[in-house]
Amino acid sequence: MAAPLLLKQVMLLRLCFHNNNRRFTAGAVATPHRLWCSAATNLPSDEADERIASSNTSNASDLRKDKRHSVHTRWEDEPDYRKWKDKENEILRDIEPIVLLAKDILHSRRYLDGERLNAEDEKAVVEKLLVFHPQSQSKIGCGLQSIMVDRHPQFRNSRCLFVVRTDGGWIDFSYQKCLREYIRDKYPNHAERFIREHLKRGSA
Repeated sequence: MAAPLLLKQVMLLRLCFHNNNRRFTAGAVATPHRLWCSAATNLPSDEADERIASSNTSNASDLRKDKRHSVHTRWEDEPDYRKWKDKENEILRDIEPIVLLAKDILHSRRYLDGERLNAEDEKAVVEKLLVFHPQSQSKIGCGLQSIMVDRHPQFRNSRCLFVVRTDGGWIDFSYQKCLREYIRDKYPNHAERFIREHLKRGSA
């Protein structure tokens, strides 16, 4: 009678141990799995990464635009900047007629190579350009006979203005050099900035 009872208790203990072991093992496996899944839901996907990166780039771009706009607005609002822009426009209006004339003489087909300017154009070039050349006296030399347009002696693809002297000699001169000196003489406080921004050496 005691032996069957003892056997029954052993079987119950083994069954309890087996069930507890299964629950323990399942919990040990499930817990890391749930932790991994939980962590994974907090990690952004590739698409989310791209959206975040795009958002950050967009925000940075917006900040740069705002900064540029604020700087631009600040400069526009400053009295010195407005004063400069007014003076810049004044100088441009002042020199525009003679600049257009010089370009028309040099780059249109109005004059052939070696042709003398007509009286009206010659008067304008002498009075509004040549007299302001820093070496105008040495250019004119013994006397001015006429102004002509021809190919530059060194740079054959370029045309320029020439002083034709009374002794038959001739020498080229740069209308831009004349303009720069004219602006320095008439607008001394703004000349260098204007020249730097509009009459760079070698520009057309």
